[in-house]
Amino acid sequence: MDRRRGLSARLRLTLSYAGFLAVAGALLLAVVWGFLLRYVPDNPQGLLGVSPNRWLLVRTFFPAAAVAMACLLVFGLVGGWFLAGRMLAPLSQIRDAARRAGDGSLSHRIRMKGRQDEFRELSDAFDSMLQKLESHVDEQRRFAANASHELRTPLAISRTLLDVARKDPTRDREELVARLQAVNTRAIDLTEALLLLSRGDTGAFTRENVDLSLLAEEAAETLLPLAEQRRITLGVTGGAARTSGSSELLLRMVTNLVQNAVVHNVPAGGTVTVHTETVHTGTDGGGTDGATSVLRVENTGPALPPDLVPTLTEPFRRGADRVRTDEHAGVGLGLAIVHSVVRAHDGSLDLDPRPTGGLLVTVRLPGVP
Repeated sequence: MDRRRGLSARLRLTLSYAGFLAVAGALLLAVVWGFLLRYVPDNPQGLLGVSPNRWLLVRTFFPAAAVAMACLLVFGLVGGWFLAGRMLAPLSQIRDAARRAGDGSLSHRIRMKGRQDEFRELSDAFDSMLQKLESHVDEQRRFAANASHELRTPLAISRTLLDVARKDPTRDREELVARLQAVNTRAIDLTEALLLLSRGDTGAFTRENVDLSLLAEEAAETLLPLAEQRRITLGVTGGAARTSGSSELLLRMVTNLVQNAVVHNVPAGGTVTVHTETVHTGTDGGGTDGATSVLRVENTGPALPPDLVPTLTEPFRRGADRVRTDEHAGVGLGLAIVHSVVRAHDGSLDLDPRPTGGLLVTVRLPGVP
């Protein structure tokens, strides 16, 4: 934004200090004139006929007062300029850090020394903002790199299939169309997952009252054919678990958890249990009952290495890490989307490997009284 150049804050503070001293000096002189000189008679007669009178005192007092006022004004300007510079020095550090951040450098920190005051609080808040921005930018860069790599594969396969269909007229068209449709479906699913993940990260949604138990039943009903195909017992237990958030995002979260529990189960057989409940945490300071809505998805399956579990929420974390079928290979964003949705709803996500194999996922969201 183009703005006209004005007086600097240091100069304004200097003029304010000098003006304050000048006004204080003028008031002091006014007090001296009002309460001292007015009681001196104009033509007093002393013992020897010589005595100070008002005219003589005024003639002697005013030149000295003018010199004192001039010195006071110079002292106010010089001292005010020095004091203003000392007080505004922390702002210069914050300004320089903001300019470096504007140029794209997010790794630097101010780390202002000294005791806690308003400038140190501002500096600490700015450092915290830079740290969050750096972490967010790094995460977005890694995510964009992974996403570009994942999208490049189906697009390259599609181009290869189209080249084969164009160069080899004798090739089975139905097979090419089927493979092209599968690749295109995978690319669409990946794009939708990326958009959903971005929506969850930004928190751009309207909140409403949602019952996790109803979402769990809906997700289980949708995925029941898949569970029956893999001969997996899918059950929903528990009671109401109400929270505030986006019903669409929360349904996708529950669906992803249940689908992962079914797909990453043993090749045949096994169980998947979805449980919802409300845990009361007592009353807060305002006398309102506190509650936490809990969703647990537990599945059987192969044992998971302890060092693998914390990485399951990372984008595109799949491959030979967990057991699955080829027809439901997924795009590697299932638990990443779950983690993003839970974080956007101010909740927590815990992944615990079961001692007998499989995984227990626990989602805790703020409950609605």
